[in-house]
Amino acid sequence: MSLAPRVVLVHRTTEYEELVARHGTHGQAAFFLSSRGRDIAEVAERHHRTRRALTEVAAAIPLTWRQTRVERADLDRFLFAPEDVVVVVGQDGLVANVAKYLAGQPVLGIDTDPGRNPGVLVRHRPEDAGPLLAATQSGGVRCDELTMVEAVADDTQRLVALNEIYLGAVGHQTARYRLGLEDDGGVVEAQASSGVLIGTGTGATGWIRSVWQERGGRLRLPSPTEERLLWFVREAWPSPATGTSLVAGELAAAHRLHLTVESERLVAFGDGMETDAMELTWGQTLRLGVCRERLRLVG
Repeated sequence: MSLAPRVVLVHRTTEYEELVARHGTHGQAAFFLSSRGRDIAEVAERHHRTRRALTEVAAAIPLTWRQTRVERADLDRFLFAPEDVVVVVGQDGLVANVAKYLAGQPVLGIDTDPGRNPGVLVRHRPEDAGPLLAATQSGGVRCDELTMVEAVADDTQRLVALNEIYLGAVGHQTARYRLGLEDDGGVVEAQASSGVLIGTGTGATGWIRSVWQERGGRLRLPSPTEERLLWFVREAWPSPATGTSLVAGELAAAHRLHLTVESERLVAFGDGMETDAMELTWGQTLRLGVCRERLRLVG
């Protein structure tokens, strides 16, 4: 007998909850915000909208299905099962945060704050949850297969991200490494920079796009489902020992960016989650490119 589907509700602690936890009471949190020209009523209202959305989505789950909840900070300790249906209740970035921990499970993004969130990844409203959940089991729902990016180190460490992976020094110090393209005839350049950023078409709505705009937009941005990545070196420094000729480009599915660390410690992290970073030291190598897994996002 097969298991009933399990709905995993992914959410994050709201700003209001963080403020009350830090300051002890609603009143003290309100005083803190007012001293900085903000009104706690707006923060509390966003909190209540998020909680109402969670309650509405939970109520829409069929009674015969299983369900559980996981907070953003606990994602790296949570074990997703193959039969799970993942429902992200919150902001677009929360979908990116959960993507690296999945293996083909459908993801339904619920927008708790329409008009404030772009809605690129949280495409649906709480009232849509019931029919969409049923459709994930009947085959009547369309899922977009979103491209992801991966970094694989020579010691088997592996990092996956939906938007982008950043590699650089801790504390924004200068990162030193040797960079090359595996399909470019073995051309390698020693560099000193603020780090390397490599991202997907989904990431092209965020950090990757800002760097792309600064560089004049000469490269064509990929679409979220396209198996193509863009990469940029941030603030490369020219010197007698370091160059600036390899500072931007694109990677097709079969190609890889190759990097050898020449610093005592560099870190790589995906989608802004610095607490879940890969650490690298002198002489280690890293290969970055299109990930074989995709995020199955309910359209």
